[in-house]
Formats: sequence, structure tokens, C-alpha cells
Amino acid sequence: MYREQATDEEPPAVRWLPFQLNPDLPEGGITREAYLERRFGSSAPRDYSHLLAIGKELGIDFAFDKITVQPNTLAAHRLLMYGARLEREDQVAESLFRAYFQEGAVIVDPAVLADIGERAGLERAALETYLASEQDRNTVLQADIESRQAGIDGVPFFIFNRRIAVSGAHEPETLLQAMQEAIEDGAARPSSV
Repeated sequence: MYREQATDEEPPAVRWLPFQLNPDLPEGGITREAYLERRFGSSAPRDYSHLLAIGKELGIDFAFDKITVQPNTLAAHRLLMYGARLEREDQVAESLFRAYFQEGAVIVDPAVLADIGERAGLERAALETYLASEQDRNTVLQADIESRQAGIDGVPFFIFNRRIAVSGAHEPETLLQAMQEAIEDGAARPSSV
């Protein structure tokens, strides 16, 4: 998933757009151990102390030891799309991240996704019906392909004012500077989008 900033005179807004880190994983995911072995071999990371320390500084208690399933995130992206329609996208994103990174939730399980959506303020019965359907499946897959064709190859990835792209995790000052450049660039030339 990556974020796109709103344009010109609009108040700042965030859109979460589909991007799967591991689109080749089966829809049910694989064990975390199998994933780490497959991706990194015998040098698979086991010490997360650096990430845990950064998380603590930001008020996030990562619990990587609780993650048992490396997910295919197609269903999670569908949940985000559903949340966006109901103007709960940010709440869904926060609920998803908390569930996965702090609770070790298996986010390929439709019941778990329904729990996550419900915690974000979505009506459970309608959400369960949506998750049981194929609605938005192809939309997510197509958006993921388009992201890759546009050169996006990782997350986080920020697009400000549809003009300035920033790839990777950065200090807030770097992101603020990119936002300011996007605003200045937008004022200097009309948008074609």
C-alpha cells in the first residue's frame, strides 16, 4: 500500500492505494518461518531490536514474534477499499497495522478481517458479505500492476500533489519538504491530471 496526497487547495488528505509486497504468495499466505527462509535463506532476520526501538520511540509496540503467517494482502487491500467507500479508510489502515504488527493477527482470515473492520467502525454483517464476495478483487490486482508499471517497487511510497514522489521511510522534515515542493511545483504549472 502506498499513500497519495491530495492536490492544490484541497485540505491535505491521504489515499491508501493497493501495492502488495508479496503478490506471489498464495491467498492464504504461508508460515512466517517459511517466508523468512524463502526470502532470506539462512540469513533470515531474527533480531528485530533496531525496529523495536524505533517503534518504541514512535509509540508502537511491535510484536514480530506474534506474527505466524506471512499474508498475501489482497483481501486486506479489499478491506481498505471498502473502508474508503465509507470514509473510514484511515481507521481501517490503523486497525490493520495494529492487528498485524502488534497482535500478530492472521490477516488472510475473513473473520479476522471482519474483526479489524468492525474495530475501525464498519458494520460487521455488510462487511462479511463484502469479504465473502469477489467485489474489488480485480480492481486491487489491476491497481497493483499499475503501481509496478509506474516504477513503484516498495513501501512506504508517498506521492504529493500528484507531482513529487518519495520512496522509503524518511524523517518528517524530509516529507514536509517534499510536500512544500509539490505545492510550489503545483502553483508554477497547471495540473494535467
